[in-house]
Amino acid sequence: MDDRIRTKLEYIYGQKSGLATSRRLNKTIEKWRKTLPEIPGFPDGGVPADEGDAVMISYGDNIQSPEMVPLAALKDFADQHLNGVISGIHILPFSPYSSDDGFSVMDYREVNPDWGSWTDISAIGSRFRLMADLVLNHCSAKGTWFKQFLAGVPKYQNFFITVEPGTDLTAVFRPRALPLLHEFEVNGEKKQVWTTFSDDQVDLNFANPDVFLEFIDILLDYVGKGVRIIRLDAIGFLWKEIGTSCMHHPKTHEMVKLFRLVLAETAPGVILITETNVPHKENISYFGNGTDEAHMVYQFTRPPLTMDAYIRG
Repeated sequence: MDDRIRTKLEYIYGQKSGLATSRRLNKTIEKWRKTLPEIPGFPDGGVPADEGDAVMISYGDNIQSPEMVPLAALKDFADQHLNGVISGIHILPFSPYSSDDGFSVMDYREVNPDWGSWTDISAIGSRFRLMADLVLNHCSAKGTWFKQFLAGVPKYQNFFITVEPGTDLTAVFRPRALPLLHEFEVNGEKKQVWTTFSDDQVDLNFANPDVFLEFIDILLDYVGKGVRIIRLDAIGFLWKEIGTSCMHHPKTHEMVKLFRLVLAETAPGVILITETNVPHKENISYFGNGTDEAHMVYQFTRPPLTMDAYIRG
C-alpha cells in the first residue's frame, strides 16, 4: 500500500489511530484487489475523455416502460437511441431513499427495487461508461445506520455527530435556511444531531475511522458492479470542526486525496469527480496540485451555458 495513505491517515486521525486505520484499510484493499477486474490507469496520467465524450444524466426512473423495470428501460432506450451519441450515463442515486430525490440514502448496498437491481446497473455499465454518486456527507434518518444509532447499538454511536446544547455554531456555513441541528431520542435520551441539509439527512461522522472504512468498501463495491466514474456528493461539507465554517476543511481535501490513492491501488482507471456547488475558485480547489485530488470537478453552470450558446447561435 502506498506510504502516502498511512501518512494522510495519521494526519487525519492521529498517529496511533491512523496507523491502526491504515492496517485495516490495507486489508480492504487486498480483499478488493482479488475480486475487482483489471481497470488500467491512464497512460499519460490524464483523464481518458475529450470533446467527443458526452455523459447523459438521468434518474433511475426517468425512462419507463410497461414491459420492464425503469433501469432496464433506461438501458433499452440508450441502446436504441444513444449508441454512438453518448459515451457515458450518470445515474443519479439509485439506492432506496426517503427524500431529496435519492440523496437521502437508506441502504447504500442495495438498488431501489422499484427501479431494478444491480444486474440492471451492471448491464448499463457494460455498454456505457457508468457514473454514480457516492452520497457520503449524510444518510437517511430512516435508514438502517441511523435506526441502529437511535436504538443505542454501540457500533453506530459514533457514526453521527451530536452537539451539546448551547454550543456556538455561528461560524458554520449553512447551505439551506433550515436548522443545523435536530433533536432525536437516542436510546431514551434526547440529543441534538448534526443535519446540514434537512432533518431526514443526518450527517455522517468521518472523524470516526469506521465511517471512512465503510465508505471505502462501498466505493469499491460500486466499482465491482461496473461504475467507472464516481461523483463525491456534497463533499465540501464532509469534515466538521466546531469554530470553523466546516466548508472545504483541510481534512476534507485529505479525504478526497485518500479516495484517489485507494482507487490508484485498486482501480486506477476509475475517474473521481467532486461535487461542490460553490464559486469557481473554491470549486477548482478540489484539483489539489493537479495530480493528487479529483480527476475532474463538477461544473453546474456549464450545461445550461452550453445550451444557451446553442440557442443563441
